[in-house]
Amino acid sequence: MTISIDSARALDAKDPLAGYREQFHLPAGHVYLDGNSLGAAPRAVFDEMETAVRDEWAEELIASWSGAGWWMLGEHLGDDIAGLIGAPEGTVVVTDTTTVNIYKALHAAVSVRPGRTRVLTERRGFPTDSYVAEGVVETLPDVGLVLVDVEDEGFLASLDGSVAAVLINHIDYRTASLRDMQRLTDAVHEVGAVVVWDLCHSAGVYPVDLTGCNVDFAVGCTYKFLNGGPGSPAFIHVAERHLDSAVSRLRGWWGHADPFAMEEHYRPIEGIRRYMVGTQPILSMRALTASLDMYRDVDLEAVRTKSMSLTSLFIDLVEQECAGHGLELFSPRDAERRGSQVSFYSENGRPIMAAMAAAKVHGGYRDPGVMRFGFAPLYISHADVWEAVARLKHILDTREWAKPEYAESAIS
Repeated sequence: MTISIDSARALDAKDPLAGYREQFHLPAGHVYLDGNSLGAAPRAVFDEMETAVRDEWAEELIASWSGAGWWMLGEHLGDDIAGLIGAPEGTVVVTDTTTVNIYKALHAAVSVRPGRTRVLTERRGFPTDSYVAEGVVETLPDVGLVLVDVEDEGFLASLDGSVAAVLINHIDYRTASLRDMQRLTDAVHEVGAVVVWDLCHSAGVYPVDLTGCNVDFAVGCTYKFLNGGPGSPAFIHVAERHLDSAVSRLRGWWGHADPFAMEEHYRPIEGIRRYMVGTQPILSMRALTASLDMYRDVDLEAVRTKSMSLTSLFIDLVEQECAGHGLELFSPRDAERRGSQVSFYSENGRPIMAAMAAAKVHGGYRDPGVMRFGFAPLYISHADVWEAVARLKHILDTREWAKPEYAESAIS
């Protein structure tokens, strides 16, 4: 059965999340399928930033640290995110970057398993994860790093009593393959190790259940599906059982038990705040507030259902409309095993994506040849999917992508 624009519109007519689209600023004529790299701007962010800059900073100045709640903002935002990732309040804090938080989480994870000699992370995960893991083990005598393929059965065979900690991406950034958090966490725990989950591509778009899966540590960014803005601060989760025993090696005055005492030596505060280090980027955190306020009413199960519908429609339409152009599905076909992203491979992937951007369809590209399309269910419709594929078909049929200006274009 041929899929038409009317078929897509019929799906939108039944969409319980359709009303959220109006809460985002979306440039006219654009189809934005890069929410897995940078989320769209919530309309509420404009007023939020105006208040933060003109009223709190410009008028109230330093009094806003207490009067406007700046000092506790990281914990308040952390509690909002806790509700989206299945964690208790008081176990998540918004602070620093994902990279910095991975460093803190891995060090803390190893600290609760002293005497063990190996840290495991993914061979083909997002590169920052393995870069950070290298830096962590270089500070730990007698601890080494092992790169593994998590989706290979050999990963389970690599787990033994020498492993202190394992760092895993919940959703693969290239393929959108969704990892079984419960199964892998159980496997890590079976050998007495602890697990750190990277939630960058699942927070806000998948109903994560850290508590139900008994996860030890988790980190994630807020500028993708959580729509916090470019470079918005990340989050870190530490299970309650580890809050007072794990050791965070990055230390600063924000995590001190009495920060204004200006003591000579460090005394960690109790709880999740000890994972904060220095003065926080308040304006970026205030931008994130606009999105998280909206998320308080979002049904993540509905988000997941629509995500699977959008990505499945995209796959079906590409295969219907673009057959014969050498595009190969690079993501799992089964929607249950796929995050809110679809990747296709093409040997001409870079110029195709450059031509798509010129046609106002925005996706992402990763060498070699991986074309990534991210679907943010709060503001992407099924009609958007149909329009994106229509423009892709035109680019392929006319060989628009073969123009010289697209050959070396930079694609994010």
